[in-house]
Parts: sequence; structure tokens; C-alpha cells
Amino acid sequence: MTTHAMPRPTPLDDGDHSGAPTTMSGIPIKSLYGPDDIGGIDFIDDVGDPGTFPYTRGMHRTMYQGKVWTMRQFAGFGTARQTNERFKYLLEHGQTGLSTAFDLPTLMGRDSDDALSLGEVGKCGVAVSSLEDMKVLFDGIDLGAVSTSMTINAPAAILLAFYICVAREQGVPLDQLRGTLQNDILKEFHAQNEFVFPPKPSVKLVVDTIEYCTEHLPQWNTVSVSGYHIREAGATAQQELAFTIADGMCYVEESMRRGLSPDAFLPRISFFWDVHNEFFEEIAKFRAARRMWARITRDRYHAKNERSWWLRCHAQTAGVSLTEQQPMVNVIRVAYQAMAAVLGGTQSLHTNSMDETLALPTEQAVKVALRTQQILADETGVTRTVDPLGGSYFVEALTSDIERRALDVIDHIYENYGGVLPATEQGYFRRAIADSSHRYGQEFDGGERVMIGVNKYVDSDYDRIPILVIDENVEREQLGRLQDLRNRRQSDPAKRERHANALKTLREVALSGGNVMPALVEASEALATVGEMMDTLKSVYGPYDGGPEL
Repeated sequence: MTTHAMPRPTPLDDGDHSGAPTTMSGIPIKSLYGPDDIGGIDFIDDVGDPGTFPYTRGMHRTMYQGKVWTMRQFAGFGTARQTNERFKYLLEHGQTGLSTAFDLPTLMGRDSDDALSLGEVGKCGVAVSSLEDMKVLFDGIDLGAVSTSMTINAPAAILLAFYICVAREQGVPLDQLRGTLQNDILKEFHAQNEFVFPPKPSVKLVVDTIEYCTEHLPQWNTVSVSGYHIREAGATAQQELAFTIADGMCYVEESMRRGLSPDAFLPRISFFWDVHNEFFEEIAKFRAARRMWARITRDRYHAKNERSWWLRCHAQTAGVSLTEQQPMVNVIRVAYQAMAAVLGGTQSLHTNSMDETLALPTEQAVKVALRTQQILADETGVTRTVDPLGGSYFVEALTSDIERRALDVIDHIYENYGGVLPATEQGYFRRAIADSSHRYGQEFDGGERVMIGVNKYVDSDYDRIPILVIDENVEREQLGRLQDLRNRRQSDPAKRERHANALKTLREVALSGGNVMPALVEASEALATVGEMMDTLKSVYGPYDGGPEL
């Protein structure tokens, strides 16, 4: 099945664009736009009003007049105790949602005392190896009152199980839990490479969480389909849009094969976009994404609930655009990127700190990044009217152009590969991103693409800024906690038996093809570690070496 059954933007200008300037992603840009450039657009069907299908101008009628976007700064480093302190600091300074970064061993489903974890514990995020770590991470934070985002993929189901156990201990009903599990394993195969199992069982685990949360956690966003990492790896804006929407389609199709009604789970799927330097291209990307998803979910998957058509999204300013050179300039870049996200209609936003290209951010850098959003919300006036760029000749033409290009890419995936999973297994996405990244590198080296402070307005010297350094004691402390857990578990016959039985049950459920979420919750409460549960699943699903070479 292709996307041709859906309305498609009319090519607005098929003339010769040789020599014309282009966006960062290679879309030709005219020097002036007027009524003729939007002649193929039906403003009722293609643009409409905010809060009405296809939501080009925003999902809600009043947008930020009714509620300002969620300000959600990424946080996580060292031990669970240290990150708990940073969480509380951010909440005290006006942050309205938590966003959790895990360290590399946790992201890869390894315990902190795994031989391959040496030197990485707590370095790029918080170390979480067991339910006990998760309890410390959210100590003193009411999970019934705060929305929590967790950037975790291969072991996402396990971290969700930990969170469920903490909520139960706090006495918070599961139907009150609000948050988002990134849980987008497909983009790991495309771009970020933090996968453990082969593509098919990996997607099966995602569907397990969708099915479980549909029944037990109705307010929880089960997947944050992530274009961010695809763009950071070198994709163009239209590739980010196309690949991300296609990944979302794959999760929908696999969930429907499980027997789930689209209206049962679609309202809890969200998206995560990169916001790069090309200001208007980024705004157009957000608008096109909403229109595409609305039409795909209604016309292709026959969802009936209006909320199923909504593309709710989080955005993060482009980490790859940050520079070590002249790091204070990063504050300016981030501010413009944040404004593009807001003018594009995001529901949630993370603004990068000026020092994130060098290390995890310091408290001062995080505060400046948060203040960037607060100034945008309270001082600039951008919240006073909805979709202020709607109707702009340039923005509407660019929105339709990037949508048409993205739909062509999705058609290519389905017509030439038969869908996202076979295209993933055959390495299509990785090759396409590598090609785009190479082209951009050539343009940058040739001076066609400018980065201030790097290849233009270069300073021979510049002020270095203080960065956050993770003390080596973090690893020793975490390893000591984990060893203590293992000793206590082993020395208690009842705990030892419960632990063994829980892992045995987990393996049996995985072998049977059943939903592993209940077994993961039980194994978590039995104090099984992340690594132990991942190894149990690996014994069934097998490891994955990354597929074909580029």
C-alpha cells in the first residue's frame, strides 16, 4: 500500500532552480514569494484553522494562549542520588516536567558492574541498574503530580517496569501516571546504534509496552517517535520528517496486527523533532508533520477519534549545531532554534545548554537554557496570537514543498522495500543518512554552509567555560550499591528463589511470544537487574550486529 490514496501537495514550482539558493536541506528558495506560489493550496482542506483537521496551524484552537508549552530540560548524571538533586533544583526554578538522561551502560541494557561499563558509569547520564536505583532517582518527587520523560530505547520496557513499581510504592494509581517513554528502537537502527536485539523482536517489545499501557497507563505516552537522532546523524529536514513518520507508521501497523484498535493507542503516540538552524524550514517541517500524520491516521488507518489524528510533539534544539569554539554563541543559536519550535507549534521543548557539546551541562548553563524558554514565553509576545506565520506565502509554500518531498520518500520505502522493517534490515535508512551527511560535509568544507566561529568569523583564541566533571567516585559508589544488592538478594533464600523464578518466567513468556511487561514488573520487584533481564531476553531474541555494511 502506498500513500498515494491521500491528498498530496501540488508541485508549486517545477521550473529550473539551478544556481538558486537552497535551504540547509537542499530545498530551492526563491528570492520572493507571492500569491502564485500558493495557488495549489486549498486553505480550507490544507491549512484550516488551529484546532481543526489537518492541524497545519496547530493542534489546539488557542495554542499557547491557553497553555504554554512544557519546558522540559534534559537531566541525568552520576548516581541516582545526584540526579534526584538536579531534578529538584530544576523543579524549584520553574521547570514544568522532568526529562531523564541515562548513562551509556543503562542505554545499552548493561549493569554498572559489567566489564564493558568500565569508565562509562554515570558519565553521559544517570546510572540505573535496579529498582533500588529508580527509587532513589525519584525519592521525594510525587509521580502523581509530575510528568516524566525517559530517554531510553532497547531496555525501555524494563525502565518502565521500574517506574511502575516506584509509583505503586508511592501509592499513585497507574492511571494517573503521566509521562513519555522514548521507546523508539527503529531510529536506533537508522542512526544512533544503541540497539541490542534484531529489528523484529525489538519492535515486538515496543508493541508490548503499547499494549500494556493502553490497558493500564492510559495517560502515558508509550512511544516518542524520534526524528531528533536521525537529523543529528546527518539527515536532511525532509528525511527527518519522512523517516520519522514512516517509523510511526510501522509501530501503528504492528500494533494493529496485535489486534489493537488504532483509536485505543494512537492518542498516546507522540513525536520528537530536532530544531536546526534553518529557521523557516524548521517551522515548515512542524506544520507539514501535523498535516501528514492527521491524514495518514484518518485516511490510511481509519482512526475515528480526533485525538488519534493529533501529532503531539516534543522538540529539542540541535545539539549538532553547538560548537566548542566561542561557546557563548551557542546561547544565541539555541534561542533562534527555540523560537522556530514555538512558531512551529511544539507542545514541549528542551533548549540545549551552551556547554553540552563539551560535557553534561553545569547548573548555571542549564539555568540559562531554561531562562531562554521563559523569556520566549513571557517577554517576546509570541504566545499572544496563534500561528502568527500562517498564511505567509513563503511558509505555506515551503510547508507544502517539504510535505511533498517527505511523502515521496515514504512511498519509496513502501514500494521498493515493502515497509520500514525490511528497509531497516537492508540498511536503506543508514545509507540515505550517510549520503546526506557526506553532502553537507562537502558543502561545509567548501564554505557553502557557514558555522560562525568555525569556518567564518573565527577567533584564534576564545574563552573556555567551566564544564561539569563527573567524579571517579561515582563509579565506585554505584558499583558498591549494586554489589550490596546482589549480596542481600543472594543471602536471603526467599529473595533468591523469587529472583530465579522471576527470570525463569520472563524467559518462558518471551519464548511463547507473549507480552513480557507483567513478567518484567515482577522481575523488577524481585530485584533483578537491568543486565539480568536483558540477558534473559537476549537468550530468546538473540543479539544483533547491525545488519549490512553501508
